[in-house]
Amino acid sequence: MNAMTYADVHVNFTWEEWALLNPSQKSLYKEVMLETYENLTAIGYNWEDHYIEEQFQSSRRDGRHKRGHTGEKPYECNHCGTAFARHGHLQRHKGTHTGEKLYECNRCGKVFAWNCHLRIHKRTHSGEKPYECDQCGTAFASHCRLQRHKRTHTGEKPYECNQCGKAFTQHSTLQVHKRTHTGEKPYECSQCGKAYSRHSHLQRHKRTHTGEKPYVCNQCGKAFAYQNSLQYHKRTHTGEKSYECKQCGKFFPCRKHLQIHKRTHAGQKGYECNKCGKAFAFHSHFQRHKRHIGEKPYECNHCDKAFASHNNLQKHIRRHTGEKPYKCNLCDKAYAHHSHLQTHERVHTEEKPYKCNQCDKAFSQQSSLQVHKRIHTGEKPYECNQCGKAFTCHRYLQRHKRTHTGEKPYECNQFGKIFAQHSTVHSIKKGNI
Repeated sequence: MNAMTYADVHVNFTWEEWALLNPSQKSLYKEVMLETYENLTAIGYNWEDHYIEEQFQSSRRDGRHKRGHTGEKPYECNHCGTAFARHGHLQRHKGTHTGEKLYECNRCGKVFAWNCHLRIHKRTHSGEKPYECDQCGTAFASHCRLQRHKRTHTGEKPYECNQCGKAFTQHSTLQVHKRTHTGEKPYECSQCGKAYSRHSHLQRHKRTHTGEKPYVCNQCGKAFAYQNSLQYHKRTHTGEKSYECKQCGKFFPCRKHLQIHKRTHAGQKGYECNKCGKAFAFHSHFQRHKRHIGEKPYECNHCDKAFASHNNLQKHIRRHTGEKPYKCNLCDKAYAHHSHLQTHERVHTEEKPYKCNQCDKAFSQQSSLQVHKRIHTGEKPYECNQCGKAFTCHRYLQRHKRTHTGEKPYECNQFGKIFAQHSTVHSIKKGNI
């Protein structure tokens, strides 16, 4: 009998037809095809193609390759409508909805939805970086990171915002940028309600609740919640400032600060106010401007106050609820704001990072340093409107005003007496009075 080939008996589906089959139907098709070959072999047919299984898989690969050129994506997610060129990619994507993570690292226990992500992750343990830039020699753990890096040499920014024209080297960065226009913050903290435009920012924020500080300096043992904080800290040991502006020669401790600085040369102003048309180079300046013009779209449903940002509203609401989500892991104190917790933690560490450049005195808070500097300058900006006496800080003025009003808001619960100053009550409790 004449020799036959795979194509002589293969039943060919279009990819539209194939996409309509469920997994069990596809499996049945494969079994029927293999059975057909076995039956024909039994009655004496010879085959030019000895590896039928290979031929079947080769046919599938050929179809996948063609879709790479046509852009066809026949596999659609029934949860969100995202379409894929490969059925395997759809299956992996579905894990993002179910939370399923199948691939676990046997070194640290971290789990991943995709095997390729696990392989890249394992290189963080081994230190392997097989993808090297042929221009500067920098090496990367994955090919896609190398491709992104190469754009720093070519200046290529293929992803452009259709609202302000700003361009980016990565599609993901463009998606995050678009949220500066829409105000969207899809990642919300389940403990305090704070929301973020990036998932990575939410993950970092969660450490303020857990107190986790996974990044440890190998020179002094100091630990940090964020990797970039550790990188900045390391430069206090080395004195390194590795990012230089090619236009003016100024150095910066991180790439982000350099990128922000470059806008001052380029005159780039990507943030435009839709009320007055004024444009800004920096998002923080844009936010300040919006507060200045009085735009306060976020209203408190407990009182009649309104705020320029959702973030500030959330902070304000804690005054009504009494919520204090930021807990000190060294004592039982808790705070409504993360910045207040950070200030408190310096009581335990005795850290005083704010130093006076005129004398050797140091402070745990920047505001305390500002007040101290007025001793050198003689500045007293807070003046009593009744007697004209002036003070270096607002707190001293408030205390002074009580000499006019006679107000005594601080009560000692031991003796039942009331006092104008909290320090007096504190001294009584300590037995100093």
